[in-house]
Amino acid sequence: MIELFKIGFLTVQFTDIIDIAIVTFIIYKLYTLLKGTIAAQVFIGLMLIIFLSFIVNAINLKVLSWMLNLVKDIWVIAFVILFQPEIRRLLVIVARNPFFRLFVKSESAQPAQIIAEAAFELSQRQHGALIIVIKSTGLRGFSETGEILNAKLSVPLLGTIFFPRSPLHDGAVIVKEETVEAARCTLPLSSTTSVNGEPLGMRHRAGLGISEQADVISVIVSEETGSISVAENGQLNKGLSKEGLRIRLSKAYKSPVLKGWRGVIEQYVKEK
Repeated sequence: MIELFKIGFLTVQFTDIIDIAIVTFIIYKLYTLLKGTIAAQVFIGLMLIIFLSFIVNAINLKVLSWMLNLVKDIWVIAFVILFQPEIRRLLVIVARNPFFRLFVKSESAQPAQIIAEAAFELSQRQHGALIIVIKSTGLRGFSETGEILNAKLSVPLLGTIFFPRSPLHDGAVIVKEETVEAARCTLPLSSTTSVNGEPLGMRHRAGLGISEQADVISVIVSEETGSISVAENGQLNKGLSKEGLRIRLSKAYKSPVLKGWRGVIEQYVKEK
């Protein structure tokens, strides 16, 4: 390897510079993603311990090195246990990276037409609805809070589920590809209570909340006004037309299904 320079007894090579640059970039990106959360403070503490451990090992302080390594191992385990939501969110963001879309195949956009048609009919009748379309991240944990259906997606099925006197109309329906996985599911509420000065009801907050935590698209039909809204990546868009909703859902269904490493990441972040 090419030797660039020496710092005392340390020899610095070109690969060392690349190694340091990559590690610095990873730490910076992790911090920016966790910034503003309690996990960020713990992350800084963990980085300090790792840095001190490196220094102590370099100058060969054996007892102090053993103590720091012990604390470091315990801290890493505690970090993973205490901050599962932040880690899951981080891995979902990584899984959404366009790089992983190199290992993909396209899916049929037919379900987009079915959901758009059902949402429009529910809107016309002013029947409230919350339909969660899975783009990549599995929602098994949330599906299990409701009634497991595993039924073929259709307009009549969605209309029946959200009929006001149906025992399944409360809660959310979770759809994966062309299958209705579950109905009457309970979802986490977003901390956002209003958008553009307009207060959000529980249905809208639930649709927005799940879009903040997972790679999904939420279709929300207001029971009061019949308006159709979509929540995706923590953003809520109101007042969509039938065609506008179909186009939005078509893009979601045409987005790649993961393979290779992205599939491994998604399997890890899937709710258990």
